[in-house]
Amino acid sequence: MTCEWEQHRDSTTEEKEAVYSETALEYATNPKNLGDMENADGFACVAGPCGDTMQIWLKINDRSIADAAFKTDGCGNAIASCSMVTELCKGKIISALLAENTLKAAIEDYLRRRA
Repeated sequence: MTCEWEQHRDSTTEEKEAVYSETALEYATNPKNLGDMENADGFACVAGPCGDTMQIWLKINDRSIADAAFKTDGCGNAIASCSMVTELCKGKIISALLAENTLKAAIEDYLRRRA
């Protein structure tokens, strides 16, 4: 199975912009927080829906996410997603992110129903 990004890799810029937002294209082509993190306080490695691997490192300070970094062997969608999530989580209190588990479960339910 290939990611949507790979299917459109050879498309023109206009075709890509019709499928992906300008923000997603920016994060995919100029990712933020790319690379591993030494002495991380938290780490996760998960296989994505396309079979790509996503790794995220966190630095925690006073129960708040002080810094985040990522690596992925995935497509542009994986790069953009990891880049966005590492930017969005910085400065957030850990307990405030617990709703993410519920959101993830709802998205997984949607994907199961769609299959």
